[in-house]
Amino acid sequence: MALREISTKELTLNPFEKIGEGWMLITAGDESRFNTMTASWGALGVIWGAPTATCYIRKSRFTKEFVDASERFTLSFYDDSRHRTLAYLGAVSGRDEDKVAKAGLTPHFVDGTTTFEEAALTLVCRKVGATLLSPETFVDPTIDEKCYGDQDYHDYHTMYLGAIERVLVRA
Repeated sequence: MALREISTKELTLNPFEKIGEGWMLITAGDESRFNTMTASWGALGVIWGAPTATCYIRKSRFTKEFVDASERFTLSFYDDSRHRTLAYLGAVSGRDEDKVAKAGLTPHFVDGTTTFEEAALTLVCRKVGATLLSPETFVDPTIDEKCYGDQDYHDYHTMYLGAIERVLVRA
């Protein structure tokens, strides 16, 4: 299936539904090696005069290695029919198996990074910032216990800020 490019101004999605309820895949790496993970934390907006997206990745996630090593990453969104696939991709590590092949997704390589032909929408992002979230950064002291306190170790997230360079939709 072909992907076509649209302008960020043509986007009509509700980020609360698309990210928080529908979930997204965060993917980084190229033709030689890539990984993806499911996420339900993120935001879309404008910073430094550019359309941007944020995503959050725990330090234990395999995908973090790829985002850290890459200049670009993608955020991709899917139809409701793929929700089970996204649940699988969030539960299994790419360290252990070729989860993309098992999920039946078709990699599509663009601008030195990876998305999938089955995506209804892909944001190609150039990494412009990364911040480790930790108790010292929480203004609300209940966040640490609420979001990280149930673990034997504190697997804090890194917040990645990406300038949206391209928006691709399934044609």
